[in-house]
Amino acid sequence: MSTLSRVGFTTLLAGLFFVTPFFNSIARAADDQVTEKDVINGTMQITFNTRTNLDSSGDLKEGSPAIGIKDQYHFTMKVAKTTQYDGDIFRQPKLYSSVLKRTKQEGLMSFNTYIKVLNPANLSQSKDVGKWVGDVKVDPASGAYDLGAANLRIAIDQVGKAAAFEDKFGGKLIGKAEKKESLSGYTYKRLVGDKTVEVKVNKVDPMRFENIELAKGPAEVYPHTAVTGRLDYDYETGNYLTDGIHFKYNLNGKDVDDVVTGTIKWIEDPERATNGKGHYDFNLRFNEDKNKTPSNESAAFANMSQEDAFFAVDNAIPCLTGTVDYVDTFIAGGTTPSNSKVTYHLDANKLTKQQIVNFYKLWMVCVGPTNDE
Repeated sequence: MSTLSRVGFTTLLAGLFFVTPFFNSIARAADDQVTEKDVINGTMQITFNTRTNLDSSGDLKEGSPAIGIKDQYHFTMKVAKTTQYDGDIFRQPKLYSSVLKRTKQEGLMSFNTYIKVLNPANLSQSKDVGKWVGDVKVDPASGAYDLGAANLRIAIDQVGKAAAFEDKFGGKLIGKAEKKESLSGYTYKRLVGDKTVEVKVNKVDPMRFENIELAKGPAEVYPHTAVTGRLDYDYETGNYLTDGIHFKYNLNGKDVDDVVTGTIKWIEDPERATNGKGHYDFNLRFNEDKNKTPSNESAAFANMSQEDAFFAVDNAIPCLTGTVDYVDTFIAGGTTPSNSKVTYHLDANKLTKQQIVNFYKLWMVCVGPTNDE
């Protein structure tokens, strides 16, 4: 065998087999906390075809998109540094006939995502290990996204000594309400430093997680996880707020209940009408009741107003912060986007990889409602 051939063969073996020790290293570091920038990092290009390609046949309810037209969410995301998700989510609306209001097309969200793992020793090396695929049935009347009705799943191939597996999603996400008249106010409280602060919102639309099940993977150390709770949308500000999203799973024989509280604040660029820019400012805390701010660090919040303190980032406790930036192109004559370029820069402070991956999976399941107008 020539020197060149030996080098090529060695490189091939390295590319094929780095994944097994990578999975083992994840298992060894299961409880390690991560403090890093860009732990969820990447881009998403959203094309809202259903807003621009409307029915011209007259057979459908007025204002409907044409049959077969879908919105597309095309993305590349790196999560917790060593996992990459590349693919598309297609969103097909439920359509009704113009006269009898019969169903002409079912509502679906279809996932087609390739999952890669990256070599921790050389992040330029990657290997496809499986897919996140399947459909979610959507009922616009109830706002329900049924994750368990159409075989939404993560399917991982055999990698070295790690066996192949397949695990399914389940439960329901109840998205934004179709009718807004009955929405009511809510008061959110949180402990900031050594004082309780609160913000009252006059009109919130709760996005509810009804016994959602997140499929395990891409490695066994990212376990099947149950999610309950709410993420509420404030129509006056465009903010999301929650006083508790519960992620429950078993890791290394121990039951874990991560409680996420906090805010996702919408901030518009002053020139948004012409440049289309805006961003979400993430400030989500993990288990803040168990990780209170040390008394010597709470003075920073003492002189803030209730609202400023409520939205303030407190890096003394585990949290997910950073931004999701939007550059929107508007439909002519209005402020409704026809497409959006989205860039993720989310940072971890004292979080485990399980917490990071679980939040990412839930956020991707919510991609339809969180990008509705």
